[in-house]
Amino acid sequence: MVTVTPDPEVGLAYVAGGLPERQIHIVRNAYRLFADRGVERVPIHEIATAAGVSKGIVLYYFKTKEQLVGVAMSWVLEEIGERIRHAVKNAATPIEVVQTMIETIFLGPDQSRRFYLTYLDLIDHAARVSGFGQISAAFRATVNRVYADVIRSGVEAGTFQVNDVEEAAVAVRAIVEGMHFQWLQEDDWRERHGWYKRACTDAVLAYLLNAGRPPCAVAFPAEDESRGDAVSAGA
Repeated sequence: MVTVTPDPEVGLAYVAGGLPERQIHIVRNAYRLFADRGVERVPIHEIATAAGVSKGIVLYYFKTKEQLVGVAMSWVLEEIGERIRHAVKNAATPIEVVQTMIETIFLGPDQSRRFYLTYLDLIDHAARVSGFGQISAAFRATVNRVYADVIRSGVEAGTFQVNDVEEAAVAVRAIVEGMHFQWLQEDDWRERHGWYKRACTDAVLAYLLNAGRPPCAVAFPAEDESRGDAVSAGA
């Protein structure tokens, strides 16, 4: 279960109980604008216009723009967390759980790009703008908790060889985010999405299994070779 400690100052209390549909509608539109143009470039009144409500309604539900950003990111994260929980239910082994989890996290190229561009905005604001630090910290804690649950079950099954589950969760998050951030810089990011997804899976499993092999077993395709999701794992 993905949970976040409620904090009314940053607007994350909804995660435990869900948002009314009207607020979800505002959040969806805000997230789309943040992803397309960047958090700093989207004023409240444009979010209101996109959602078909007044600026006053937006501020009634979300007292500040910082609060709305926190809710939007947490809402998306909860959606991803729910997809992960649903997807891994039928996984038979800890390795299959990790494979399924990363398959779900990577989504499609466009969805992943929107999410991580907005996430980079959140990181930038957390470092530069007072009030965003709590949002970023809550976000990291939520992601780490999802990874820790998966790792812990693998350790209990005797599959994963890690000494500290919480520390391992931070390392897995670093691998997943690092792969995404490198992928974002590719000119042909749509075509490279599948390779980065497979490389990320290899790196995470190599770390958790402590197999002593290189973290990326997937060969990076040469410039003149075909690319994309059709490239077989390990090619």
